[in-house]
Amino acid sequence: MYLWDASSGSTSELVTVEEDNGPITSVSWAPDGRHLAIGLNSSDIQLWDTSSNRLLRTLKGVHESRVGSLAWNNNVLTTGGMDGRIVNNDVRIRDHAVQMYQGHSQEVCGLKWSGSGQQLASGGNDNLLHIWDVSMASSMPSAGRNQWLHRLEDHTAAVKALAWCPFQSNLLATGGGGSDRCIKFWNTHTGACLNSVDTGSQVCSLLWNKNERELLSSHGFTQNQLTLWKYPSMVKMAELTGHTSRVLFMAQSPDGCTVASAAADETLRFWNVFGTPEVAKPAPKASHSGMFSSSFAHIR
Repeated sequence: MYLWDASSGSTSELVTVEEDNGPITSVSWAPDGRHLAIGLNSSDIQLWDTSSNRLLRTLKGVHESRVGSLAWNNNVLTTGGMDGRIVNNDVRIRDHAVQMYQGHSQEVCGLKWSGSGQQLASGGNDNLLHIWDVSMASSMPSAGRNQWLHRLEDHTAAVKALAWCPFQSNLLATGGGGSDRCIKFWNTHTGACLNSVDTGSQVCSLLWNKNERELLSSHGFTQNQLTLWKYPSMVKMAELTGHTSRVLFMAQSPDGCTVASAAADETLRFWNVFGTPEVAKPAPKASHSGMFSSSFAHIR
Protein backbone atom coordinates (compact mmCIF):
# COMPACT_ATOMS: atom_id res chain seq x y z
CA MET A 1 0.00 0.00 0.00
CA TYR A 2 1.47 3.34 -1.08
CA LEU A 3 0.62 6.92 -0.11
CA TRP A 4 0.98 9.65 -2.73
CA ASP A 5 1.42 13.28 -1.66
CA ALA A 6 -0.27 15.59 -4.17
CA SER A 7 1.63 18.68 -2.98
CA SER A 8 5.08 17.18 -3.54
CA GLY A 9 4.36 14.32 -5.92
CA SER A 10 6.26 11.97 -3.61
CA THR A 11 5.27 8.37 -2.93
CA SER A 12 5.86 6.43 0.28
CA GLU A 13 5.09 2.88 1.32
CA LEU A 14 2.56 2.48 4.12
CA VAL A 15 2.56 -1.29 4.46
CA THR A 16 3.42 -4.51 2.70
CA VAL A 17 0.75 -7.03 3.65
CA GLU A 18 1.93 -10.49 4.60
CA GLU A 19 1.23 -13.15 2.00
CA ASP A 20 -1.09 -15.07 4.34
CA ASN A 21 -3.37 -12.01 4.69
CA GLY A 22 -3.15 -10.50 1.24
CA PRO A 23 -3.80 -9.33 -1.25
CA ILE A 24 -5.46 -6.03 -0.36
CA THR A 25 -9.04 -6.16 -1.63
CA SER A 26 -10.44 -2.74 -0.61
CA VAL A 27 -9.36 0.64 0.78
CA SER A 28 -11.29 3.62 2.14
CA TRP A 29 -10.30 6.92 3.76
CA ALA A 30 -12.08 7.87 6.97
CA PRO A 31 -13.92 11.22 6.90
CA ASP A 32 -11.06 12.87 8.82
CA GLY A 33 -8.67 12.29 5.90
CA ARG A 34 -6.10 10.84 8.27
CA HIS A 35 -7.19 7.29 8.99
CA LEU A 36 -7.32 4.58 6.35
CA ALA A 37 -9.21 1.29 6.36
CA ILE A 38 -7.77 -1.63 4.42
CA GLY A 39 -9.80 -4.77 3.65
CA LEU A 40 -7.88 -7.99 3.11
CA ASN A 41 -8.36 -11.27 1.30
CA SER A 42 -8.00 -13.04 4.66
CA SER A 43 -11.23 -11.34 5.94
CA ASP A 44 -9.31 -9.00 8.29
CA ILE A 45 -9.72 -5.22 8.19
CA GLN A 46 -6.81 -3.00 9.21
CA LEU A 47 -7.11 0.60 10.47
CA TRP A 48 -4.06 2.81 9.91
CA ASP A 49 -3.05 6.28 11.08
CA THR A 50 -1.37 7.65 7.95
CA SER A 51 0.13 10.65 9.75
CA SER A 52 2.36 8.33 11.78
CA ASN A 53 2.26 5.24 9.51
CA ARG A 54 0.96 3.25 12.48
CA LEU A 55 -1.40 0.28 12.54
CA LEU A 56 -4.08 1.18 15.11
CA ARG A 57 -6.07 -2.04 15.18
CA THR A 58 -7.13 -5.08 13.19
CA LEU A 59 -10.81 -5.99 13.01
CA LYS A 60 -11.19 -9.77 13.00
CA GLY A 61 -14.10 -12.17 12.77
CA VAL A 62 -16.34 -9.80 10.83
CA HIS A 63 -16.46 -11.82 7.61
CA GLU A 64 -15.73 -15.38 6.55
CA SER A 65 -13.74 -14.43 3.45
CA ARG A 66 -12.36 -11.43 1.58
CA VAL A 67 -13.59 -7.91 2.30
CA GLY A 68 -14.26 -6.34 -1.08
CA SER A 69 -16.06 -3.13 -0.13
CA LEU A 70 -15.79 -0.48 2.59
CA ALA A 71 -17.82 2.65 3.39
CA TRP A 72 -17.54 5.12 6.30
CA ASN A 73 -20.46 6.77 8.11
CA ASN A 74 -18.84 9.02 10.74
CA ASN A 75 -17.19 6.62 13.23
CA VAL A 76 -18.83 3.54 11.76
CA LEU A 77 -16.98 1.53 9.12
CA THR A 78 -19.39 -0.55 7.05
CA THR A 79 -17.81 -3.60 5.45
CA GLY A 80 -19.06 -5.86 2.68
CA GLY A 81 -17.72 -9.36 2.20
CA MET A 82 -17.57 -12.21 -0.24
CA ASP A 83 -19.86 -13.98 2.25
CA GLY A 84 -22.70 -11.62 1.28
CA ARG A 85 -22.79 -9.94 4.69
CA ILE A 86 -22.76 -6.21 5.38
CA VAL A 87 -21.53 -5.26 8.86
CA ASN A 88 -21.43 -1.94 10.73
CA ASN A 89 -18.23 -1.66 12.78
CA ASP A 90 -17.96 1.07 15.43
CA VAL A 91 -14.20 1.56 15.43
CA ARG A 92 -14.27 3.39 18.79
CA ILE A 93 -15.23 0.33 20.83
CA ARG A 94 -13.68 -3.06 21.50
CA ASP A 95 -16.61 -5.17 20.27
CA HIS A 96 -16.68 -3.28 17.00
CA ALA A 97 -19.18 -5.39 15.01
CA VAL A 98 -22.44 -3.85 16.20
CA GLN A 99 -24.99 -4.30 13.40
CA MET A 100 -25.48 -6.09 10.13
CA TYR A 101 -27.59 -5.98 6.97
CA GLN A 102 -28.46 -9.22 5.20
CA GLY A 103 -29.97 -9.54 1.76
CA HIS A 104 -27.23 -10.49 -0.71
CA SER A 105 -26.68 -14.13 -1.65
CA GLN A 106 -23.28 -13.46 -3.23
CA GLU A 107 -20.33 -11.10 -2.73
CA VAL A 108 -21.04 -7.49 -1.81
CA CYS A 109 -18.99 -5.60 -4.41
CA GLY A 110 -20.29 -2.05 -3.83
CA LEU A 111 -21.16 0.01 -0.73
CA LYS A 112 -21.95 3.72 -0.42
CA TRP A 113 -23.56 5.80 2.35
CA SER A 114 -25.67 8.77 1.33
CA GLY A 115 -24.42 12.24 2.20
CA SER A 116 -26.83 12.45 5.14
CA GLY A 117 -25.73 9.06 6.48
CA GLN A 118 -29.37 7.94 6.57
CA GLN A 119 -29.35 5.56 3.61
CA LEU A 120 -26.91 2.86 2.52
CA ALA A 121 -26.70 1.50 -1.03
CA SER A 122 -25.26 -1.96 -1.57
CA GLY A 123 -24.55 -3.78 -4.82
CA GLY A 124 -23.75 -7.44 -5.22
CA ASN A 125 -22.50 -10.11 -7.57
CA ASP A 126 -26.07 -11.44 -7.36
CA ASN A 127 -27.06 -8.50 -9.63
CA LEU A 128 -29.06 -6.96 -6.78
CA LEU A 129 -29.12 -3.37 -5.57
CA HIS A 130 -30.38 -2.78 -2.04
CA ILE A 131 -31.26 0.52 -0.37
CA TRP A 132 -31.16 0.31 3.42
CA ASP A 133 -32.30 2.81 6.01
CA VAL A 134 -29.78 3.37 8.80
CA SER A 135 -32.38 2.08 11.28
CA MET A 136 -32.84 -1.24 9.47
CA ALA A 137 -29.66 -2.93 10.67
CA SER A 138 -30.07 -5.91 12.99
CA SER A 139 -27.98 -6.26 16.13
CA MET A 140 -24.98 -8.57 16.08
CA PRO A 141 -24.71 -11.52 16.20
CA SER A 142 -28.27 -11.91 14.90
CA ALA A 143 -28.55 -14.18 11.90
CA GLY A 144 -32.07 -13.10 11.07
CA ARG A 145 -32.78 -11.58 7.66
CA ASN A 146 -33.83 -7.99 8.07
CA GLN A 147 -35.97 -5.91 5.74
CA TRP A 148 -34.42 -3.58 3.17
CA LEU A 149 -36.05 -0.33 2.13
CA HIS A 150 -35.84 -1.29 -1.56
CA ARG A 151 -34.61 -4.39 -3.38
CA LEU A 152 -33.98 -3.40 -7.01
CA GLU A 153 -33.50 -6.16 -9.57
CA ASP A 154 -33.20 -4.20 -12.83
CA HIS A 155 -29.48 -4.79 -13.42
CA THR A 156 -28.52 -7.99 -15.23
CA ALA A 157 -24.92 -8.16 -13.98
CA ALA A 158 -22.94 -7.38 -10.83
CA VAL A 159 -23.57 -3.92 -9.35
CA LYS A 160 -20.18 -2.52 -8.33
CA ALA A 161 -20.52 1.16 -9.30
CA LEU A 162 -22.55 3.32 -6.89
CA ALA A 163 -22.64 7.11 -6.53
CA TRP A 164 -24.99 9.33 -4.50
CA CYS A 165 -25.80 12.65 -6.12
CA PRO A 166 -24.32 15.65 -4.24
CA PHE A 167 -27.10 18.06 -5.30
CA GLN A 168 -30.16 15.79 -4.89
CA SER A 169 -30.07 13.69 -1.74
CA ASN A 170 -32.41 10.93 -2.91
CA LEU A 171 -30.76 10.42 -6.32
CA LEU A 172 -28.47 7.42 -6.76
CA ALA A 173 -26.52 6.39 -9.87
CA THR A 174 -25.55 2.74 -10.33
CA GLY A 175 -23.62 0.82 -12.96
CA GLY A 176 -23.85 -2.79 -14.09
CA GLY A 177 -21.20 -5.27 -15.18
CA GLY A 178 -20.29 -6.74 -18.55
CA SER A 179 -23.63 -8.31 -19.46
CA ASP A 180 -25.58 -5.22 -18.34
CA ARG A 181 -23.46 -2.18 -19.31
CA CYS A 182 -26.10 0.28 -18.08
CA ILE A 183 -25.98 3.34 -15.84
CA LYS A 184 -29.26 3.62 -13.98
CA PHE A 185 -30.65 6.49 -11.91
CA TRP A 186 -32.91 5.88 -8.92
CA ASN A 187 -35.20 7.81 -6.62
CA THR A 188 -34.25 6.08 -3.37
CA HIS A 189 -37.34 7.35 -1.54
CA THR A 190 -39.71 5.55 -3.90
CA GLY A 191 -37.42 2.95 -5.48
CA ALA A 192 -38.34 4.18 -8.97
CA CYS A 193 -35.83 3.89 -11.83
CA LEU A 194 -35.69 7.36 -13.39
CA ASN A 195 -33.48 6.58 -16.39
CA SER A 196 -31.27 3.87 -17.85
CA VAL A 197 -28.43 4.45 -20.32
CA ASP A 198 -26.66 1.63 -22.16
CA THR A 199 -22.97 2.62 -22.20
CA GLY A 200 -21.90 -0.31 -24.38
CA SER A 201 -19.29 -1.37 -21.86
CA GLN A 202 -18.88 -2.80 -18.35
CA VAL A 203 -19.42 -0.03 -15.77
CA CYS A 204 -16.84 -0.28 -12.96
CA SER A 205 -17.07 3.03 -11.09
CA LEU A 206 -19.09 6.27 -10.98
CA LEU A 207 -18.34 9.77 -9.65
CA TRP A 208 -20.47 12.91 -9.58
CA ASN A 209 -19.00 16.35 -10.19
CA LYS A 210 -19.46 18.26 -6.93
CA ASN A 211 -19.76 21.62 -8.70
CA GLU A 212 -21.57 20.91 -11.98
CA ARG A 213 -24.32 18.53 -13.09
CA GLU A 214 -21.95 15.97 -14.55
CA LEU A 215 -21.23 12.29 -14.01
CA LEU A 216 -17.99 10.42 -14.70
CA SER A 217 -18.02 6.69 -15.42
CA SER A 218 -15.13 4.24 -15.72
CA HIS A 219 -15.33 1.15 -17.86
CA GLY A 220 -13.93 -2.29 -18.53
CA PHE A 221 -14.47 -4.49 -21.55
CA THR A 222 -14.63 -3.29 -24.26
CA GLN A 223 -13.67 0.37 -23.82
CA ASN A 224 -11.31 0.53 -20.80
CA GLN A 225 -11.90 4.28 -20.63
CA LEU A 226 -13.49 7.07 -18.61
CA THR A 227 -16.56 8.85 -19.95
CA LEU A 228 -17.91 12.24 -18.86
CA TRP A 229 -21.67 12.72 -19.12
CA LYS A 230 -23.91 15.77 -18.80
CA TYR A 231 -26.78 15.20 -16.37
CA PRO A 232 -29.71 14.74 -16.82
CA SER A 233 -29.48 14.66 -20.63
CA MET A 234 -26.68 12.05 -20.49
CA VAL A 235 -25.02 13.62 -23.49
CA LYS A 236 -21.46 12.33 -23.76
CA MET A 237 -19.08 15.26 -23.12
CA ALA A 238 -15.67 13.57 -23.24
CA GLU A 239 -13.96 10.20 -23.49
CA LEU A 240 -10.71 9.80 -21.57
CA THR A 241 -8.41 7.10 -22.89
CA GLY A 242 -5.03 5.80 -21.76
CA HIS A 243 -5.74 2.74 -19.66
CA THR A 244 -5.22 -0.59 -21.42
CA SER A 245 -7.33 -2.72 -19.09
CA ARG A 246 -10.53 -2.26 -17.11
CA VAL A 247 -10.64 0.86 -14.93
CA LEU A 248 -11.61 -0.69 -11.62
CA PHE A 249 -11.80 2.33 -9.30
CA MET A 250 -11.97 6.10 -9.26
CA ALA A 251 -11.46 8.53 -6.38
CA GLN A 252 -12.02 12.27 -6.16
CA SER A 253 -9.74 14.83 -4.52
CA PRO A 254 -11.18 16.84 -1.58
CA ASP A 255 -11.59 19.95 -3.76
CA GLY A 256 -13.51 17.87 -6.28
CA CYS A 257 -11.34 18.84 -9.26
CA THR A 258 -8.93 15.93 -9.66
CA VAL A 259 -9.91 12.32 -10.24
CA ALA A 260 -7.57 9.36 -9.76
CA SER A 261 -8.28 6.18 -11.71
CA ALA A 262 -6.78 2.77 -10.99
CA ALA A 263 -6.88 0.00 -13.56
CA ALA A 264 -5.99 -3.64 -14.01
CA ASP A 265 -3.09 -2.48 -16.19
CA GLU A 266 -1.35 -1.61 -12.87
CA THR A 267 -1.30 2.13 -13.56
CA LEU A 268 -2.76 4.99 -11.58
CA ARG A 269 -3.77 8.02 -13.62
CA PHE A 270 -4.81 11.51 -12.51
CA TRP A 271 -7.29 13.60 -14.46
CA ASN A 272 -8.26 17.27 -14.13
CA VAL A 273 -11.69 16.32 -15.36
CA PHE A 274 -13.82 18.47 -13.04
CA GLY A 275 -11.40 21.38 -12.78
CA THR A 276 -11.11 24.83 -14.38
CA PRO A 277 -11.32 24.63 -18.19
CA GLU A 278 -7.90 24.60 -19.81
CA VAL A 279 -6.06 23.27 -22.83
CA ALA A 280 -5.53 19.52 -22.74
CA LYS A 281 -1.93 18.56 -22.02
CA PRO A 282 -0.40 15.40 -20.61
CA ALA A 283 1.99 15.63 -17.67
CA PRO A 284 5.24 13.67 -17.24
CA LYS A 285 4.92 10.09 -16.12
CA ALA A 286 6.43 8.91 -12.86
CA SER A 287 7.29 5.44 -11.61
CA HIS A 288 7.96 3.80 -8.26
CA SER A 289 9.94 0.57 -8.16
CA GLY A 290 8.34 -0.47 -11.43
CA MET A 291 5.00 -1.06 -9.68
CA PHE A 292 3.49 2.41 -9.38
CA SER A 293 3.03 4.60 -12.43
CA SER A 294 0.98 7.71 -12.87
CA SER A 295 0.14 10.39 -15.38
CA PHE A 296 -1.87 13.58 -15.38
CA ALA A 297 -4.29 14.65 -18.06
CA HIS A 298 -6.22 17.92 -18.33
CA ILE A 299 -9.34 17.82 -20.47
CA ARG A 300 -10.43 21.44 -20.24
